[in-house]
Amino acid sequence: MIAYWSTQDTPIGTFTSVIDADDAVLASGWTDDVTELTSVVAPALRPSALRHRADLGAVTKAVHRYHHGELHAVDEIAVRQQSGPFLRHAWDVLRTVPAGKPVTYSEFAALSGRPAAIRAAAAACARNAAALFVPCHRVLRIGGALGGFRWGLDVKRWLLDHESPTCHEN
Repeated sequence: MIAYWSTQDTPIGTFTSVIDADDAVLASGWTDDVTELTSVVAPALRPSALRHRADLGAVTKAVHRYHHGELHAVDEIAVRQQSGPFLRHAWDVLRTVPAGKPVTYSEFAALSGRPAAIRAAAAACARNAAALFVPCHRVLRIGGALGGFRWGLDVKRWLLDHESPTCHEN
Protein backbone atom coordinates (compact mmCIF):
# COMPACT_ATOMS: atom_id res chain seq x y z
CA MET A 1 0.00 0.00 0.00
CA ILE A 2 1.19 3.49 -0.86
CA ALA A 3 0.57 6.28 1.64
CA TYR A 4 1.10 10.00 1.32
CA TRP A 5 2.55 12.38 3.86
CA SER A 6 3.00 16.06 4.39
CA THR A 7 4.29 18.40 7.06
CA GLN A 8 3.05 21.83 7.94
CA ASP A 9 4.00 24.49 10.42
CA THR A 10 1.65 25.07 13.35
CA PRO A 11 1.85 27.44 16.31
CA ILE A 12 3.26 24.54 18.39
CA GLY A 13 5.66 23.06 15.89
CA THR A 14 5.79 20.98 12.77
CA PHE A 15 2.80 18.67 12.28
CA THR A 16 2.97 15.67 9.96
CA SER A 17 0.06 13.67 8.59
CA VAL A 18 0.15 10.32 6.82
CA ILE A 19 -2.90 9.36 4.75
CA ASP A 20 -3.88 6.34 2.71
CA ALA A 21 -5.16 6.32 -0.89
CA ASP A 22 -8.70 7.03 0.41
CA ASP A 23 -7.47 10.17 2.23
CA ALA A 24 -8.00 8.58 5.66
CA VAL A 25 -5.44 9.54 8.30
CA LEU A 26 -3.23 6.61 9.28
CA ALA A 27 -0.98 8.61 11.60
CA SER A 28 -0.35 12.18 12.63
CA GLY A 29 1.50 14.21 15.20
CA TRP A 30 3.81 17.10 16.02
CA THR A 31 6.97 15.83 14.37
CA ASP A 32 8.78 16.18 11.07
CA ASP A 33 9.89 12.53 11.18
CA VAL A 34 7.46 10.52 9.07
CA THR A 35 9.07 7.22 10.13
CA GLU A 36 8.26 8.05 13.75
CA LEU A 37 4.62 8.12 12.67
CA THR A 38 4.57 5.08 10.43
CA SER A 39 6.17 3.00 13.16
CA VAL A 40 2.98 3.31 15.25
CA VAL A 41 0.61 2.35 12.44
CA ALA A 42 -0.85 -1.12 12.88
CA PRO A 43 1.15 -3.64 10.84
CA ALA A 44 -1.86 -4.51 8.65
CA LEU A 45 -2.22 -0.84 7.69
CA ARG A 46 1.45 0.11 7.55
CA PRO A 47 2.32 1.45 4.10
CA SER A 48 4.88 -0.33 1.96
CA ALA A 49 5.79 2.96 0.28
CA LEU A 50 5.53 6.62 1.24
CA ARG A 51 5.20 9.54 -1.12
CA HIS A 52 5.55 13.16 -0.09
CA ARG A 53 2.91 15.66 -1.11
CA ALA A 54 3.10 19.35 -0.31
CA ASP A 55 -0.66 19.39 0.34
CA LEU A 56 -2.97 16.61 1.49
CA GLY A 57 -6.12 18.52 0.58
CA ALA A 58 -8.84 18.35 3.23
CA VAL A 59 -6.41 17.02 5.86
CA THR A 60 -3.97 19.90 5.40
CA LYS A 61 -6.80 22.43 5.45
CA ALA A 62 -8.33 20.90 8.60
CA VAL A 63 -5.02 20.99 10.49
CA HIS A 64 -4.52 24.64 9.55
CA ARG A 65 -8.08 25.61 10.45
CA TYR A 66 -7.93 23.77 13.80
CA HIS A 67 -4.69 25.46 14.86
CA HIS A 68 -6.17 28.83 13.91
CA GLY A 69 -9.32 28.48 16.01
CA GLU A 70 -11.77 26.31 14.06
CA LEU A 71 -11.75 23.52 16.63
CA HIS A 72 -14.24 21.29 14.81
CA ALA A 73 -12.32 21.35 11.51
CA VAL A 74 -10.71 17.95 12.21
CA ASP A 75 -13.93 16.18 13.26
CA GLU A 76 -15.04 15.04 9.82
CA ILE A 77 -11.67 13.81 8.59
CA ALA A 78 -11.65 10.04 8.14
CA VAL A 79 -9.24 8.07 10.30
CA ARG A 80 -8.12 4.47 9.82
CA GLN A 81 -6.63 2.59 12.79
CA GLN A 82 -6.67 -1.10 13.52
CA SER A 83 -6.56 -3.08 16.76
CA GLY A 84 -8.86 -5.16 18.90
CA PRO A 85 -12.54 -4.33 19.39
CA PHE A 86 -12.10 -2.32 22.60
CA LEU A 87 -9.36 -0.06 21.23
CA ARG A 88 -11.23 0.57 17.98
CA HIS A 89 -14.35 1.44 19.96
CA ALA A 90 -12.39 3.62 22.40
CA TRP A 91 -10.85 5.58 19.51
CA ASP A 92 -14.33 6.17 18.10
CA VAL A 93 -15.48 7.35 21.53
CA LEU A 94 -12.52 9.75 21.78
CA ARG A 95 -13.77 11.45 18.64
CA THR A 96 -17.00 12.31 20.50
CA VAL A 97 -15.26 14.13 23.38
CA PRO A 98 -15.94 17.78 22.62
CA ALA A 99 -13.22 20.38 22.37
CA GLY A 100 -13.04 22.36 25.58
CA LYS A 101 -14.62 19.58 27.66
CA PRO A 102 -11.83 17.15 28.60
CA VAL A 103 -12.65 13.97 30.50
CA THR A 104 -10.72 11.91 33.02
CA TYR A 105 -9.37 8.47 32.22
CA SER A 106 -12.13 7.06 34.47
CA GLU A 107 -14.82 8.98 32.57
CA PHE A 108 -13.31 7.89 29.26
CA ALA A 109 -13.40 4.23 30.38
CA ALA A 110 -17.07 4.63 31.34
CA LEU A 111 -17.91 6.35 28.04
CA SER A 112 -16.21 3.43 26.28
CA GLY A 113 -18.56 1.00 28.04
CA ARG A 114 -16.03 -0.49 30.47
CA PRO A 115 -15.95 1.68 33.62
CA ALA A 116 -13.45 -0.58 35.38
CA ALA A 117 -11.06 -0.62 32.41
CA ILE A 118 -9.20 2.57 33.25
CA ARG A 119 -5.82 1.14 32.24
CA ALA A 120 -7.28 -0.08 28.93
CA ALA A 121 -8.67 3.41 28.33
CA ALA A 122 -5.22 4.87 29.03
CA ALA A 123 -3.73 2.31 26.63
CA ALA A 124 -6.15 3.48 23.92
CA CYS A 125 -4.74 6.98 24.34
CA ALA A 126 -1.16 5.75 24.34
CA ARG A 127 -1.66 3.60 21.21
CA ASN A 128 -3.54 6.25 19.24
CA ALA A 129 -1.59 6.89 16.04
CA ALA A 130 -3.83 9.71 14.75
CA ALA A 131 -3.22 12.52 17.24
CA LEU A 132 -5.46 15.57 16.86
CA PHE A 133 -7.96 13.69 14.66
CA VAL A 134 -8.52 11.22 17.51
CA PRO A 135 -8.14 13.73 20.36
CA CYS A 136 -6.45 11.71 23.08
CA HIS A 137 -5.12 15.02 24.44
CA ARG A 138 -8.64 15.59 25.86
CA VAL A 139 -8.16 12.88 28.50
CA LEU A 140 -6.74 13.90 31.89
CA ARG A 141 -5.94 12.31 35.20
CA ILE A 142 -8.37 12.71 38.08
CA GLY A 143 -7.78 16.14 39.57
CA GLY A 144 -6.83 17.64 36.22
CA ALA A 145 -3.20 16.50 35.97
CA LEU A 146 -2.18 16.15 32.33
CA GLY A 147 -1.03 12.53 32.37
CA GLY A 148 1.08 11.54 29.39
CA PHE A 149 1.12 12.54 25.73
CA ARG A 150 3.35 11.17 22.97
CA TRP A 151 4.04 14.68 21.68
CA GLY A 152 4.94 16.16 25.06
CA LEU A 153 3.07 17.82 27.87
CA ASP A 154 3.78 21.32 26.50
CA VAL A 155 1.88 20.39 23.33
CA LYS A 156 -0.95 18.81 25.34
CA ARG A 157 -1.23 21.93 27.54
CA TRP A 158 -1.28 24.20 24.45
CA LEU A 159 -4.05 22.10 22.86
CA LEU A 160 -6.17 22.13 26.00
CA ASP A 161 -5.67 25.88 26.45
CA HIS A 162 -6.44 26.43 22.74
CA GLU A 163 -9.69 24.47 23.14
CA SER A 164 -10.69 26.14 26.39
CA PRO A 165 -13.98 28.04 26.10
CA THR A 166 -12.31 31.06 27.70
CA CYS A 167 -9.79 31.12 24.85
CA HIS A 168 -12.60 31.64 22.33
CA GLU A 169 -14.83 34.12 24.17
CA ASN A 170 -15.52 37.41 22.45
